[in-house]
Amino acid sequence: MKLYRTRNHNYIEDNGSYYKLEGSWDSLISHDDILAYATSVVKKGEVADDFSEDALLAPIENQEVWASGVTYYRSRNARMEESKDAGGGTFYDRVYTAERPELFFKSTGQRVIGTGGKVRIRKDATWSVPEPEMTLVVNPTGKIIGFTIGNDMSSRDIEGENPLYLPQAKVYDGACALGPCIQLSNDLLPKSTTIQIKILRGGEIAFAGSTALTELKRDPHTLVEYLYREMHFPYGAFLMTGTGVVPPDSFTLASGDEIHIAIEHIGTLKNTVA
Repeated sequence: MKLYRTRNHNYIEDNGSYYKLEGSWDSLISHDDILAYATSVVKKGEVADDFSEDALLAPIENQEVWASGVTYYRSRNARMEESKDAGGGTFYDRVYTAERPELFFKSTGQRVIGTGGKVRIRKDATWSVPEPEMTLVVNPTGKIIGFTIGNDMSSRDIEGENPLYLPQAKVYDGACALGPCIQLSNDLLPKSTTIQIKILRGGEIAFAGSTALTELKRDPHTLVEYLYREMHFPYGAFLMTGTGVVPPDSFTLASGDEIHIAIEHIGTLKNTVA
């Protein structure tokens, strides 16, 4: 089942049919058992006929978005390469092998871009990339209730200049996109799940790549446990799990680029660079 947020209502989708859900978005994410509630709504059989993809919003309201770093070997290599001149290359290798994961704040709900919206590259950056990430949806008690697609826009030149510049490289207006929905589940996605990204420039493919959750080094439950150790999330949280697809060093995003990120079982997140 998939959970959608739109300008007018919240919906659950099951086998191609849509059903309206009662309550605010925050109350749904905070529900004790959202999957059981959604199942009960579907069983009533009151199909809605007014669902429109044109009305989709990012699947977030007052939740915070956090992110995990260096969780794929490809990401480790990219981070080491971009920061070697600043003396920070070994930091990323140590994080990759450490027990404690790297976790950092990414966005508030009001800054998140939904599918069809425009993401941004920093004006003071010269090397910017999208990072396609399977994103965990976690309720206030720390339970993973579902999954969505995340785009962790990053300024690699700023982060590479000095690892302490990570917040500026990662957190700015238009730097985070989520959507198009939340795939509800009480189980983790299969390890075989693929993550694909395609970047179009002038209608032509400028970059394409893919990975699978088999390459994710960190256990999702462990990432959530660290995030919730000393913090309380009254509306729940989104946790990006890192990227295993990094464009070559010669690539940087440009205005007008179209970014398509597809994850099996969830759908496709589509954004244009402003």
